[in-house]
Amino acid sequence: MATKSFSFNTEPHVATVNGHDLLFEPEVMGDEFMDAFTELKEAQAAASGIDLDDLSTLDPAKLRGAARGLRQFVARLMLPESATQFLALEVVKDGTVLSSHQDWEEAQEAAEQVAGARVKYAMPMPDRVLVALMEWVTELYGGGANARPTGRSGGSAKASPRAGKTGPARSRSKA
Repeated sequence: MATKSFSFNTEPHVATVNGHDLLFEPEVMGDEFMDAFTELKEAQAAASGIDLDDLSTLDPAKLRGAARGLRQFVARLMLPESATQFLALEVVKDGTVLSSHQDWEEAQEAAEQVAGARVKYAMPMPDRVLVALMEWVTELYGGGANARPTGRSGGSAKASPRAGKTGPARSRSKA
């Protein structure tokens, strides 16, 4: 009788961003990851039509929506405390934080009540870092581009044929 043991990761994954440790779920079940990924795709679809070659047609609201969708995707795979920190929004005016929020629409409404106020993330980060986080969690939970099978695969590619032509002729060295 054969026995095989499996275990789950129990320690959170950690991404350190500019000195802040963001803790991610040790394991994410397939449905959980796919639901988060579907939401990301929906945010990207809502932002479709952005033509970076013609910035005169750029709709900032669509671009911001795509970036928020990416943040939501990454945060959904974090432990709750880190997700709260990562998604925290601030309403600011002249460098002073007027209020803090977790919901974009709520923060936007609060900013509209004060002339010159705007909404920003409490943990700002460049898009390149946000994209790198997205790629990292996709590798962690979705298998990523470098996923390898856990055992022998009958579906592996066959070896390439040897160069040159083979035939029944005898080798000259044996003649």
